[in-house]
Amino acid sequence: MKRILVTGAAGQIGSELTIALRERHGRETVVAAGHKTPPSAALRTSGPFITVDVTDRDRLADVVREHEIGTVYHLAAILSASGEGNPILAWRVNVDGLLNVLELARERALDRVFVPSSIAVFGPRTPRDPAPQETILEPTTVYGISKVAGELLGDYYAARYNVDVRGLRYPGIISSETPPGGGTTDYAVEIFYHALEHGAYTCFVRPETVLPMMYMPDCIKATLDLMDADPSRLRHRCTFNVGAMSFSAADLAAEIAKHVPGFTCAYEPDFRQRIADSWPKRVDDDAAREEWGWSPDYDLAGMTADMIERLCLRRDRAGSLLP
Repeated sequence: MKRILVTGAAGQIGSELTIALRERHGRETVVAAGHKTPPSAALRTSGPFITVDVTDRDRLADVVREHEIGTVYHLAAILSASGEGNPILAWRVNVDGLLNVLELARERALDRVFVPSSIAVFGPRTPRDPAPQETILEPTTVYGISKVAGELLGDYYAARYNVDVRGLRYPGIISSETPPGGGTTDYAVEIFYHALEHGAYTCFVRPETVLPMMYMPDCIKATLDLMDADPSRLRHRCTFNVGAMSFSAADLAAEIAKHVPGFTCAYEPDFRQRIADSWPKRVDDDAAREEWGWSPDYDLAGMTADMIERLCLRRDRAGSLLP
């Protein structure tokens, strides 16, 4: 029986996507692969976990062969803020790692490959409200540059070699289960932890900064829905804009204050402000809605209430949210 491989499985999206895939397909069917990030207890105990450096093509080939992999969700990546600290590593992981996956998909005729992209592909000259499906891609970070390369590589392998490659341009992802992982939109996760632990947060972007965001349940839903979609309906491949909600940092702080009386938020923009300023406020996701029926479930109010409920339950069990 063909199995599913999730690279970057210990990351923010991978840790929850892997669990969702195991619930759907069976725990032994989904092989989680990580490198430096330690896997959560849930990830370790719910099915097989292996260590893989996606830049090591021979090791990756061994995994695909030994585990009889048919589908790959390739989530291994260095994110935007972390990538600016080590651009060469970000390129190696984000582009060379992807190329290894696509070559194995071509050589072994894998059934399907998921290749995530990001709103980081946009740049200062991209229309910001909304960013069109097809538009100028001139990113200002190595992460964004690598994601543009990834979109083009995915489309190339689909057209040239008939590899079934699919991908989404993820907005900022907000999760109650995994801590921030070095992204520019991570303030929207950190703020909840600090609000519940300290009643205050210092945000690294300006209060009026508006970015497109998505709650993790919608992120998992979008990923699975795209991979389930009838390929004959897909005119796009690796470039789908997906929207859910857009809000400013101040909007989020105000919504949290409804649940955490006395919560205050200060603002001290750092280098990530420049990155945020190069990204759109909102995306046009009509193509995703038309081609595979995308529709989000959560808005700002619904997401905030659910996040706080989940984090409070965890705090009650563990005694603390922050180390």
